[in-house]
Amino acid sequence: MRTTVLEKVKRYPWLTNVTLYGCLFAGGDCVHQWFSRKKNIDWTHTRKVALVAFSFHGNFNYFWMRALERRFPGRSVGMVLRKVLLDQTVAAPVATSVFYTGLSFLDGKNDILQDWRDKFLNTYRVRLEHTLALLIHLQFLNFVLVPLYLRTTFTGCCAFLWATFLCFSQQNGDGTASSAVAWILGPQKDQSPEESQREGTHPGQDGSLPQGTPSRTRTPDPPQSRPRANPPCHLSPP
Repeated sequence: MRTTVLEKVKRYPWLTNVTLYGCLFAGGDCVHQWFSRKKNIDWTHTRKVALVAFSFHGNFNYFWMRALERRFPGRSVGMVLRKVLLDQTVAAPVATSVFYTGLSFLDGKNDILQDWRDKFLNTYRVRLEHTLALLIHLQFLNFVLVPLYLRTTFTGCCAFLWATFLCFSQQNGDGTASSAVAWILGPQKDQSPEESQREGTHPGQDGSLPQGTPSRTRTPDPPQSRPRANPPCHLSPP
């Protein structure tokens, strides 16, 4: 079975790699929508993500890997480092830019560059600060261990979580890691009545009586402050 699949991949490398790459991006959009707890998946948007991935990202990555291999052949440390450096400084910004502008175009936005202007720098900064080390290691293994006809598929599998982050940033976020973390954690829920009773308080109170609520016991007024009772007045008959 495994040998048959690999033979098909070798025979149709372009079709296999581009198809799997597009499916992984579409899966990233589905994961984002599932985490968003949407009642119904917006399959129209998922098709748009798949279209951008099929038409550009899969093809771009497929031919980009071959161009790098022709320009820097071999698996020596120097050649691999050159390919990794070019991949992160050239291919990554291009792919991110096309993702934002392509979806804006398919969404019919008047200014297809608006999302790119608002989110690209934040997104690329997240890639450099939070995921660059992991991506460099994965791409290093990709260039060293993975055969050329499977490198686009391997890149797509490694970029699955990155695709999910891009889908979130395009729909809900601003391209920053903090917005993604806040979105995953979600708003904190109010304390349940059971937990409040267990702690001896009611929801939304601190255990003290709110203002304006009368107490069950009342401290008697001091004798000086009590009003004096007037003596009874006896009227004599006329």
